[in-house]
Amino acid sequence: MRKSYYLIKKLGHAVAYGMLVFSSSLLVNNNNIAQAQQTPPASLSYTDSALLHEIAREVSADRIEQDIRTLVSFGTRHTLSETESETRGIGAARRWIKEEFDKISTECGGCLEVFFQTKVISGEKRIPNATEVISVIAIQTGTTDTNRYVIMSGDIDSRVSDVMDSVSDSPGANDNASGMAGTLEAARVLSQYKFEGSIVYAGLAGEEQGLFGGKILADYAKANNWRLKAVLNNDMIGNIEGVNGVINNTTARIFAEGTRNTETAEEANYRRFTGGEVDSPSRNLARYIDLMADRYIENLDTMVVYRLDRFRRGGHHRPFNDLGYPGVRIMETNEHYARQHQDLRTEDGVIYGDTIDGVNFKYAAKLTALNAVSLAGMANAPNPPADVTITGAVQPSTTLSWKPHDDALTLPNNGHFRGYKIYWRLTDAPQWQYSKYVGNVTTATLENVVIDNYFFGVASVSQDGFESPVVFPGAAGAFGE
Repeated sequence: MRKSYYLIKKLGHAVAYGMLVFSSSLLVNNNNIAQAQQTPPASLSYTDSALLHEIAREVSADRIEQDIRTLVSFGTRHTLSETESETRGIGAARRWIKEEFDKISTECGGCLEVFFQTKVISGEKRIPNATEVISVIAIQTGTTDTNRYVIMSGDIDSRVSDVMDSVSDSPGANDNASGMAGTLEAARVLSQYKFEGSIVYAGLAGEEQGLFGGKILADYAKANNWRLKAVLNNDMIGNIEGVNGVINNTTARIFAEGTRNTETAEEANYRRFTGGEVDSPSRNLARYIDLMADRYIENLDTMVVYRLDRFRRGGHHRPFNDLGYPGVRIMETNEHYARQHQDLRTEDGVIYGDTIDGVNFKYAAKLTALNAVSLAGMANAPNPPADVTITGAVQPSTTLSWKPHDDALTLPNNGHFRGYKIYWRLTDAPQWQYSKYVGNVTTATLENVVIDNYFFGVASVSQDGFESPVVFPGAAGAFGE
């Protein structure tokens, strides 16, 4: 499957991206293509962004290395470890993270709202006694659509072989100082710019003890009616040497679940007859990030994995998925299990432990840059279309409709919004293949494009070309209001 995926993807890149200057109008309203339904002309139009190229270049491997080394220096960051010391334990680590976010905010004129998010947890298998689980949250409020959010997260805590061992040294250099350092670096870079929507940078606590930091933030988002469109969970973004002997710094994985956890029986029955199993908002978020890698990150090819997480494993995006929010896990392709959740030791010539020498800082910077451009692209794009519907059964054409965009209702007072773009692909294709900008309308028809042969979606487009993730029709693909 992986070989076929990359073959399809590379052929698609070679053809589609080489033809960006061609007009996508060739694909619709042209009766001549009726005879070639299975192979319409290849075209995927896209507006390249100088801003996103600039953001990608500004991510610093040196700063990421410095932050990882600082996090490792706290000895252990176990959730149940020391909280009073200024040099060791989870307390010192989270205070340092907050200080860093505060410094970043000072440098951007107070553009970040930085706070501890805390909840007392007890009676759990891995937190039996009452313990404050404290995350560090920094919010960069948008300029126009302030209640629309995208999140980048990393984990604060670390562990060794015994998940309850809160005393032994647990460097957690890759798992997950790398993701936490990446989140800090993304904040440093993106805080120098302004975006239409809001961006959240989260240092989440209690991951190893049961994903508690993510649960607390997800519940907070729901309680405060956040219009949360994307969660980018970064968990282990610094290792390039796999336990299988593969060494590769040119690929990364994006884990994305299919059918959302909150789907009702009625929605499931509708999906059975219309599709959508591979077009959840999380999967289309992953496709969005995948294209960002192709367009803005040099020498990085991402693999979208159609699974919630690694086989029977989990991460901090899951609590958001549990509530129906779009969320993915971004991480290295080649894991080294001797460097995860291990006591520091050497046995039979094998070195165990998550130490600093197992982290490739340039690779961590590459994945951080991918996060940064993805966050910036979504935050500067209009809100994803809502209430997308589709018709076309036993017809020669396909029609999509959607709810008018809030910005569209306020034009010309709000000039950021431009219109909509329709995307479609063959049903066995992993990535969107064809697109057509249709303008500031609420319905559009693809003439002589048969609904049975393709999957479809709609994206919102700004005046300067930023696009939202693609929204698949119906409840299965909805990103919400």
